[in-house]
Amino acid sequence: MSLFRQGSQYILIGLLQLLLDSVVFVVATAAGLPAVPGNILGRISGAVLGFWLNGRYTFAQQGAQRHGWKRFSRFLIVWLLATAVSTGLVSWASHSLGIQGAWLAKPLVEGGLALISFFLLRHVVFR
Repeated sequence: MSLFRQGSQYILIGLLQLLLDSVVFVVATAAGLPAVPGNILGRISGAVLGFWLNGRYTFAQQGAQRHGWKRFSRFLIVWLLATAVSTGLVSWASHSLGIQGAWLAKPLVEGGLALISFFLLRHVVFR
């Protein structure tokens, strides 16, 4: 599958993930959950959606799904590293800018991480 096609699908799915992740984060923190667990909850929501959609469509080969425990374990490692970076940055934004500043910072943080994650997913997880 071409890099352009994979990249296009990854962006579309990533936007859906970002929307779900951000909405869950905002709703959870607006309800009183601190930024760190709220961010983790949002990222879990987005990760479940993204792993399924990217494995089924973006990185599938000849219509075959690209799931399974081996890929999931590699996905989990990449996700945990990205979540640590995301949570650190969102927590810093929350402490420095307040929770509403963190709401605005979260999509920027996740967008930057998405660029790195694409190449890790393509070359490490769904290879």
